[in-house]
Amino acid sequence: MYPTALTQLARANPFSAPLFSLQKVEEPQQSLSKQSPRRLAAAATSDEGVSCEFGSSKYYALCGFGGILSCGITHTAVVPLDLVKCRLQVNPDKYKSIGNGFSVTIKEDGVRGLAKGWAPTFIGYSMQGLCKFGFYEVFKILYSDLLGEENTYLWRTSLYLAASASAEFFADIALAPMEAVKVRIQTQPGYANTLRQCVPKMFAEEGLWAFYKGVVPLWMRQIPYTMMKFACFERTVEMLYKYVVPKPRSECSKPEQLVVTFVAGYIAGVFCAIVSHPADSVVSVLNKEKGSTAVQVLKRLGPKGVWKGLVARIIMIGTLTALQWFIYDSVKVYFRLPRPPPPEMPESLKKKLGLTE
Repeated sequence: MYPTALTQLARANPFSAPLFSLQKVEEPQQSLSKQSPRRLAAAATSDEGVSCEFGSSKYYALCGFGGILSCGITHTAVVPLDLVKCRLQVNPDKYKSIGNGFSVTIKEDGVRGLAKGWAPTFIGYSMQGLCKFGFYEVFKILYSDLLGEENTYLWRTSLYLAASASAEFFADIALAPMEAVKVRIQTQPGYANTLRQCVPKMFAEEGLWAFYKGVVPLWMRQIPYTMMKFACFERTVEMLYKYVVPKPRSECSKPEQLVVTFVAGYIAGVFCAIVSHPADSVVSVLNKEKGSTAVQVLKRLGPKGVWKGLVARIIMIGTLTALQWFIYDSVKVYFRLPRPPPPEMPESLKKKLGLTE
């Protein structure tokens, strides 16, 4: 049996990694046909009556569809706030606060001016959502299978971080073109008012590079954001069920579980906004200007400049992330996708740690 203090530490720390090696314990051999690998997932119900096999092509396709809805709808819904946030970042002398940004925009462009950039936002973030959520499920299962059941549990936070970072790498390549168009429309009044006007104009001036010059700053912004979004969400759901929800998850109704999803999503969103905001400021300025590099923009903004618009982004991203997880989990419920329960320590690991008699 391991020392009590070490066992308690391993169990109590939510971001713990195994700092010890496990002793081999002789266990009865079980037939492989009777073993069912345990998967990691949050805010789940039982697998009874599911419409497809966990990890199947249909499962991944529907998860990707859920990502399209969750990201495309939510980002489009907050376009007015995103527009003001971008203008605060690139022109703080003119747009001095959130309220002032709204009033100046309405005065100059009318109420319809607040919707500028909605089309590239919807297309770009739908494609990002497809890759972000779809590939997250792919990489999470892939890495879990590589680690094995016991290591998957012990290293689950690292698994969430690795799977989300891998998914976001590809998601940002899908997002970059439309993100560049969106920022150009929103931050350069008079340049173009619609997607159809902006795309050919950008291509004629700078070629294909115009749509991908912001991909590296996007990685800088979105990969830390997504790592925090998924890892914080997964662990928050786990802790909410363990310490806050007054009854076991298996006894919670689907609406109650979706409330847990929303709360965990908002908590994760606040941390996401803080982690990724400096890079978001660089992306906004970079896509507005011609010929600038990320390093040049970062030096010009300085330590204070990169935090402009943070309050607006916390409000936007907190709400956004909560709604994204709510929509994504609702899609899983609607299509009756397999939703394994929050992770629990495997029995074999409990025996090795001396936690069972």
